[in-house]
Amino acid sequence: MSRWLDRLAERRMLKARAEGKLSALAGEGKPLPDHPEAALVDPGLAVGYRIMAEHGALPEEVQLRKALEAAKSGYATATTDAEKRAAMAKISELSMTLAIAVEARQKFMR
Repeated sequence: MSRWLDRLAERRMLKARAEGKLSALAGEGKPLPDHPEAALVDPGLAVGYRIMAEHGALPEEVQLRKALEAAKSGYATATTDAEKRAAMAKISELSMTLAIAVEARQKFMR
């Protein structure tokens, strides 16, 4: 940050503290929650993922990734050509569905 922006932010924080706007807030005096997974994710996505995790929701992308991994392991254990073709079709379908879900989320977040 530039120096003038640092000074501006500091002045506003001091003013808010003097006016009592920073006292009696939820979680005051407690350490901030640790969310290391958010370091590698866009801040907007990190907030969305955290809200969903706090309420027990699982994003469609996560479900699709799990299903894709299961399909890949199914392909690895397939013994006949028919089983391998069916597993490849499932992998292809899940990959396409996942790509669509990722693209839809990215468009929504813009």
